[in-house]
Amino acid sequence: MDLQHWLNEALANHEKWTADYGTFTPHSSLQVDPTLFGSALAELQDRLRDNYPFFHPRYAGQMLKPPHPAAVVGYLSAMLINPNNHALDGGPATATMEREVVADLARMFGYTSQHLGHLTSSGTIANLEALFVARSLHPSKGIAYSSEAHYTHSRMCGVLNMEGHAVPADSRGRMDLDALEALLKTGKVGTVVVTPGTTALGAVEPVHEVRELTRRYDARVHVDGAYGGFFTLLAGTDLAPEPWNAIADCDSVVVDPHKHGLQPYGCGAVLFKDPEVGRFYLHDSPYTYFTSDELHLGEISLECSRAGAAAAGLWLTLRLLPLTRDGLGEVLAAGRRAAVRWASMIRESEELELYQEPELDIVTYFPRTDPRTLSAIDAASHRVMDTGMNAPEDPIFLSVARASKAAFEARHPGITADADGARVLRSVLMKPESEDYLDTLHARVLSLL
Repeated sequence: MDLQHWLNEALANHEKWTADYGTFTPHSSLQVDPTLFGSALAELQDRLRDNYPFFHPRYAGQMLKPPHPAAVVGYLSAMLINPNNHALDGGPATATMEREVVADLARMFGYTSQHLGHLTSSGTIANLEALFVARSLHPSKGIAYSSEAHYTHSRMCGVLNMEGHAVPADSRGRMDLDALEALLKTGKVGTVVVTPGTTALGAVEPVHEVRELTRRYDARVHVDGAYGGFFTLLAGTDLAPEPWNAIADCDSVVVDPHKHGLQPYGCGAVLFKDPEVGRFYLHDSPYTYFTSDELHLGEISLECSRAGAAAAGLWLTLRLLPLTRDGLGEVLAAGRRAAVRWASMIRESEELELYQEPELDIVTYFPRTDPRTLSAIDAASHRVMDTGMNAPEDPIFLSVARASKAAFEARHPGITADADGARVLRSVLMKPESEDYLDTLHARVLSLL
């Protein structure tokens, strides 16, 4: 895709639109010396080189990759206008786009047209809003989440002055349902957070089983799909459908388009099955909500100012890569296939050992060491990561995840537990190019052992 061509198109269209309103003289205070601009820009470009190559499949560290060119062009097109999607008069066009893309997301999860939702600046804020509503509905009850859930939930419980309950994880890194039921029996929990795709291991928690269990105890279910939510597109083809199909029956769901949705930071989203929860947001402003009697997005959001450009970037992307298995789904499927194949290569390797079978596109593994102890595995994993990312030639970028002694004992009982836990190597294959680059990546990891 010729990004330069489409960026030029966006700039030309912006100039045509602004010309419709007549010319004016820019204020002298905004003028800068072109030589100084060039010098400052050169310095900026030089400083930006101090980044890891998130765009390249040799980077398999964290959940980072560049936005799709369509997202860049869409975002820039709106950014030049700089709309604010808090109120309709702050961004009429992008507010409409936001409603359209949120409706697309709602359909992906199986929600009806009567849902309530909006974009946010991050998954953290989206989860905060979901827990805010949970507190409003059950002010005297707390939140349950897996010990493997994102730390957002414990932090936001603190912000909201709610009691958070970390439920132990099972041997696959998913919420232990027996432990959850024991907690639900106490009556202390009003909402359970379930994660279809944990950020450490990519473990898919059984949304359908959690939903069935919470019905017995009159508890709500919030789905934290910030990382894994878009894998709903693979349900029934590449992935077992039950956890993903059950999201439609859950009370709220969060998803981050700036992860698997190919968008720039920050673009999160929160959706509620029952639009009546909007009553908890309602407020008035003496100067904001005048141009339309329609519901302004700021009236159903804890955030105020939000970039309308984020809605434009997502809108344009979804026009080209719709929320279908053959559209955006194929982008995720490539990473999933890469993870499955790499797991197979690791199992056949004499130098590496698979820590846990990948469920989505995250692969966890560790070097085979002598002695086979947690301390040796920890040191070897860190050495591989550090050596790979600091190699002067042909670097590769991995990450590590800390696994507890109990988790190791459950997955690898033959390893001597001489420490409280150990770091294991963790690779996120969320770029579809990882599928074709996998042999090179695997060989490079082996060369570091």
